[in-house]
Amino acid sequence: MRATYSRDIHKWIIYAPILGVITGLLITLMVKVILVWIWPPILALYLAHPVWIIPGVAGGFLIAGLIMQYLTPDPNDHSTEEIIRAFFERQSRIAMKPFIPKLAAAVATVGAGGSAALEGPSIYGGGALGSWLWARLRKMGVKLEPRDRRILLISGAAAGMSAVFRAPFTGVIFALEMPYKDDLAHEALMPALIASVVAFATLAVFMGAQPLFNFISSDTYSSRDLLWSAVLGGICGLVSVPFTITFRRFREFMVHWDVPHWLKMLLGGIATGMCGVIFLQMFPGPLVPLGPNYEAVSIILQHTHSVLELLAFGVLKLAATLFSLGVGGVSAMFVPLFLSGGAFGKAFGQIVAHGSALNLFAAVGMASFIAAGYKTPLTAVVFVAEATGGHAYIVPVLIGAAVAYAVSGQASASGDQRLHEGVTVEELTEIRVQDAMQHDIAAAQADWTLRRWVEAATGATNHAAYPVLEQGRVLGTIAVAALTRVAPEQWDQVRVRDLTNREWASILPDASLQDALRLLVAMRHQHLALVVDEAGLFKGILTQTDILAAMNAAHHGADYSGAEPG
Repeated sequence: MRATYSRDIHKWIIYAPILGVITGLLITLMVKVILVWIWPPILALYLAHPVWIIPGVAGGFLIAGLIMQYLTPDPNDHSTEEIIRAFFERQSRIAMKPFIPKLAAAVATVGAGGSAALEGPSIYGGGALGSWLWARLRKMGVKLEPRDRRILLISGAAAGMSAVFRAPFTGVIFALEMPYKDDLAHEALMPALIASVVAFATLAVFMGAQPLFNFISSDTYSSRDLLWSAVLGGICGLVSVPFTITFRRFREFMVHWDVPHWLKMLLGGIATGMCGVIFLQMFPGPLVPLGPNYEAVSIILQHTHSVLELLAFGVLKLAATLFSLGVGGVSAMFVPLFLSGGAFGKAFGQIVAHGSALNLFAAVGMASFIAAGYKTPLTAVVFVAEATGGHAYIVPVLIGAAVAYAVSGQASASGDQRLHEGVTVEELTEIRVQDAMQHDIAAAQADWTLRRWVEAATGATNHAAYPVLEQGRVLGTIAVAALTRVAPEQWDQVRVRDLTNREWASILPDASLQDALRLLVAMRHQHLALVVDEAGLFKGILTQTDILAAMNAAHHGADYSGAEPG
């Protein structure tokens, strides 16, 4: 029995539902605020008086920019990307102090008309709550391992996605696919499934359980339609490549552009609003490529549109998304890709396939664009089936998504996704950091002179960098190479803190070596990880050499209780 339940998975029957309930309540509140109270009257205003579009969108973006600049530590750290970075680089830690400001910035971004929807803040909100729940349970004395925080992070993200799209299976698959381009976060499967179902049920109590989008599908399609689905998938894959590459480069430029964040957002809001104005000038009507755009799904599918209108909508929707999220808007592009793909797919059905099942090609386009742009092919297929009720199209949708995923290569809208899990070694999950780390380290004190540090480190373990302590707590690291920047005759005047690098990788003593290796691989510029307990006190260091030594000892059946310095 001990072997059967060695993974202690029964704990998720308790904690995953708790996470699902609190995430479901949060998403219900967000849906009410944005989709019920804010966006409908603003959309009506924009359609009745297009002159208000540019000032309205720009004003909302300005508010979001000011919130992110002055109420958060990093205005570029938010939404899905923050969850992915936390998964790989921060041991799944999410700071909760800026939690409310980031959600408020998302409301301003999406509610004012930014080309984005609720999946970004929902994934962030659920993931942050998962990380927070782990910390609260640990403080209450619950026995949870550091790797459990990563599981709760992913499970919370799955719950957020599940609730906002009323699609629990989509939430599970997306959360597992999200960190990687070509892999899955397997360990979170069961808790993510439980949290997703509970979050969906919680939202359904208040909002209903019907599919989010009104989609009419038929169960009839021909082998010729399957061939055209593959062709459409290839086209969507090819179109997504220049868009994702352009988005990534534009985003990188904006992150490094040395102007206030609120100014970037203001300019992005103006450009986004112009996309909406241009489209309404060309095609007056209820369709506009702005805001969460849930209403646009039924408009595209159930009404007649010219090929030019569909293509213009898809292009301007992508352009508005580039300006909304590229400047730092707080959300994600899942729905914009979904809508653009649907418009392109229906246009393809009208001008190329010449079939009566136009909605089939719309569904294929939706899934194909998501699969290519986000590198989540399974999510794309399941989402179209769950959120639209178009289950009959699952085979052609699967074909289109697979082709789009293959054609688009490694181009992804996310700059933080990894190709795959770099190393998965079973033994590493069983060894704790405290059993492999180095304890006897020549740490430097921040107030030492460089000469005193050099004298203390002489004859000690040879490392490229050493920890710097201040009153027992880690201040950062000092690299040996930094000594070359100071002339030896000045070593008596310069203090260690003057050359300290304040950006350093840390890990808990009871974390697994699998977590440590993932951290060191992600932080490529770091030569070591500093082992720090939950109180912030320094305990030792861990290098890749220590991990390799622990692996070697495990493979040879040794009783490994610590690494030799190296």
